[in-house]
Amino acid sequence: MCTMSIPANGRTTTRRTGLSLPPDLPLPEWRHLGQQIHVIADSSAWWLGDWLIFGQEHYPDRYRQALKQTSLDYQTLRNYAWVARKFEPGRRRGKLSFQHHAEVAALPEAEQEEWLTRAEEGGWTRNALRRQIRMRRQCPEAAPEPGVVQVNVVAERRIRWERAAETAGLGLMDWIIQMLDEAAEDPVPHIPGSAADPPALGA
Repeated sequence: MCTMSIPANGRTTTRRTGLSLPPDLPLPEWRHLGQQIHVIADSSAWWLGDWLIFGQEHYPDRYRQALKQTSLDYQTLRNYAWVARKFEPGRRRGKLSFQHHAEVAALPEAEQEEWLTRAEEGGWTRNALRRQIRMRRQCPEAAPEPGVVQVNVVAERRIRWERAAETAGLGLMDWIIQMLDEAAEDPVPHIPGSAADPPALGA
């Protein structure tokens, strides 16, 4: 079985179907490893898109045969190639994900640049970018500037949040935005006293 090592004191091993981690892996190394995996996963979409474009241009008669060597469906691969064609390597934002670029790929180039810049400067997630674009379409005169929200919390709660953000490998504000985005994607009505209420600690 083919294996390779990812830097983590040489004790972390990847396989085609899994990741083996030492039980005493320090938190900083675990966080760094997660960041590496994320970069590889996100980069693979660009790599596949560029690989497909090369194949279309250089091996048009063998292109379909080459696609059979991957486990991805044809439509997914077409999407990768389409986004990669929309953005020359020099226009791709390293601080943003492939999915950020996919969200704006159908727009004119000037608008692509505008939205990607706003997303980069505002630290928007892909979902936040999508919502801002939707808001602009629904209300064209409204500028998609991020609003300012101030929240006063007790020190104990802030410490808990900071610890959770550190565990996730994020800054506090990035973690808060991510949590709010995830909650907004699947809102669940809350009725006090209902069965949906979490049990009290120690119950």
